[in-house]
Amino acid sequence: MTNFLFYLAAFAVVIGVLVVVHEYGHYAVARMCGVKVLRFSVGFGRALWMRRFGPDGTEWAIGLFPLGGYVKMLDEREAPVDPAERHRAFNCQPVGRRMAIVAAGPSANFLLAILIYWAVFWHGTEELRPVLGTPPAATAAATAGFELGERVLKVAGRPVQTWDDVRWQLLQQASNENDALLEVVNERQEIAVRRLDLGAIRDSGWEGDAFQRLGLTYYRPVLPPVIGRVVAGGAGERAGLQAGDVVLEIGDEKIATWSDVVRIVREAPGKSLELVLLREGREVVATAVPELVEERGRRIGRLGISVEETGSRREDLTVVVSYGPVESLGRALRETWEKSVFSLVMLGKMATGEVSWRNLSGPVTIADYAGQSARLGIEYYLKFMALVSISLGVLNLLPIPILDGGHLMYYVVEIIKRGPVSERSMEIGQQIGLALLLMLMAFAFYNDINRLISG
Repeated sequence: MTNFLFYLAAFAVVIGVLVVVHEYGHYAVARMCGVKVLRFSVGFGRALWMRRFGPDGTEWAIGLFPLGGYVKMLDEREAPVDPAERHRAFNCQPVGRRMAIVAAGPSANFLLAILIYWAVFWHGTEELRPVLGTPPAATAAATAGFELGERVLKVAGRPVQTWDDVRWQLLQQASNENDALLEVVNERQEIAVRRLDLGAIRDSGWEGDAFQRLGLTYYRPVLPPVIGRVVAGGAGERAGLQAGDVVLEIGDEKIATWSDVVRIVREAPGKSLELVLLREGREVVATAVPELVEERGRRIGRLGISVEETGSRREDLTVVVSYGPVESLGRALRETWEKSVFSLVMLGKMATGEVSWRNLSGPVTIADYAGQSARLGIEYYLKFMALVSISLGVLNLLPIPILDGGHLMYYVVEIIKRGPVSERSMEIGQQIGLALLLMLMAFAFYNDINRLISG
């Protein structure tokens, strides 16, 4: 239950921030254009909380259904307008101002993503170097000839520093090509080029662990089974485990490495485990019950203990990625642009059937990733928020009636024909747009449920 509440809170913060930023973009530009704003609502339906603020007495509200929000402006099409305030009605504004107000919401989401990436790039994050483990047999990576300890230098000719870089480059490559060339260097400093077949993920998508399906595994040094830290209040502390304990046996199984400890604990959520420990030269027996937690839809066990770090290869396996303020801004702009374009390309390929609809995610998957990123640290959580903000901005700019992009489409038509779109055409467009949105939501929820069932 605690894990569920944590993931729910992480999801709520992401959605809350992004909705507020999006709607505030509409609100701020509307005020700058002289339009009267009647209500600013986070969420739909009955208001759980409402107050009036500002010179116009704008209603600020929180609705019952939190997935979204809206800004209600003075508009003759919705209610009679006092002639003295007609100049402040949205529908009476020049088409350029209306376009600016509508476009401000998605623009605010893109601006938020840029600011987040800028701050993260400037602050710096410790990332995993793309050092490879032994690829499982019969996988694309094994067929390509990847070897233990090789580090990826380039993907499709573009330099990479981290696992995230590799994932992003392969994701872009998989959307257009059937394979990718990866330049690697081994521990003897010999450089080689491997051709990786991307067929394993082109159709099935990138949900779950796509790297595992390709056979790209992370290099994990062999670590002795020595406990380095015991989390306060965790199952390990309750069982009496201590830092410095050497795990000799769990149940009837002899323990050789720390990975043995991790494997057994993960496979035994809620089960009683008897551990034989070596503590200060003598054997000690402890009984521990791993806590049940959910990870990517799977139930696993966790004791709240971590391995003792030797530090001998840490600098070889991690890298601190950090840039100056100016370069960080440039990278933030490029990151936001590339991810926005990629989102549009992927949506287009889904529409034409070139990419599986299983790549479409709903609120359950987003909540899962929000919780996972929050557990990894604030930098990862912020980067996840930036990615969702970009997705929200791109989605709202699609030329679908009922979305911001649909309204912009109407205004472009209005400029071309030098007159507003007819009410009847807008009604038909709203019905079509609603049907398309419901279809997208149905696909997203189906994918969420399918991921939960399949794990």
